[in-house]
Amino acid sequence: MKSVLALLQFCTALPLGKPVEFEHFARRSYIYPLAGYVIGGIAAGIVAWIGSPAVGAAVALAVVLILSGCNHFDGLLDFGDGLMAHGSREKRIAAMTDRTTGAGAVAAGIIVTLVAFAGLQDTAPLWAAILTAEVSAKVAMSYLTTLGVPFREGIHSYLHGFARPWFVVPATLLALPLFLLPVSPMKIALALVAAAGIAAALLALSRHLFGGVNGDVVGAANEITRAGVILLLALL
Repeated sequence: MKSVLALLQFCTALPLGKPVEFEHFARRSYIYPLAGYVIGGIAAGIVAWIGSPAVGAAVALAVVLILSGCNHFDGLLDFGDGLMAHGSREKRIAAMTDRTTGAGAVAAGIIVTLVAFAGLQDTAPLWAAILTAEVSAKVAMSYLTTLGVPFREGIHSYLHGFARPWFVVPATLLALPLFLLPVSPMKIALALVAAAGIAAALLALSRHLFGGVNGDVVGAANEITRAGVILLLALL
């Protein structure tokens, strides 16, 4: 329970009392999907009572961003700056890790948010879609935390230091309850495949552009995977 509490204190802005030692979560980062159930579950419970697809989509995204404290969204913005920077690997890393917000960050934030917002309006039931997408996003974060060799010291390098290759197995197993949702099992399976595919793509891209992974890349994976899974559910 200490590991779960440390996870939620790290991934959410929920008032959960006295901070728990972060190492409890670091040693079990495969439990990332549990945060997806909490964040996505709260959002799902709220939007289940909203009749308008457009309003429901907007509220769902607002809730997951607020509950996460926008930490992962901040990672997406930083990743966007690094992705759009020109020049050497060092320049890209500098653009991603500085405190300024550039055009790349704005573009990444707008594109990912628009895709998720538009996709949610064409999914039914909407509450199941946001829950599926949020859990899938946390699965992708767990994969990157486990497999992404860090290029600098930071939170990601700390978590990666405790991770073991087999962590990908329990992280995947924790997503299996999604098959109980009123959604086609094929769609759920493809959502999890998409999460793995996005994680693999970001891992390869980050190795090429930055020489490895940091917390910004892992945070970006959460936002991109959420949007990607929502889009997939909308198109199927």
